Amino acid sequence: MKNLLYFIAVVLIIAWLIGFVGYSAGRLIHILLVLAIIAVLLRIIDGRKPIL
Repeated sequence: MKNLLYFIAVVLIIAWLIGFVGYSAGRLIHILLVLAIIAVLLRIIDGRKPIL
């Protein structure tokens, strides 16, 4: 019984970590997309061709 409780605790901690990292990564991806759009717009405003 003790091994089963330990196993369940480990599975729950791993699931929590995956959810936490996944949520943070989603936020990070949105921030990176905004920065990329700003960089492209600054290149266009500056008169250079966009990299796209």
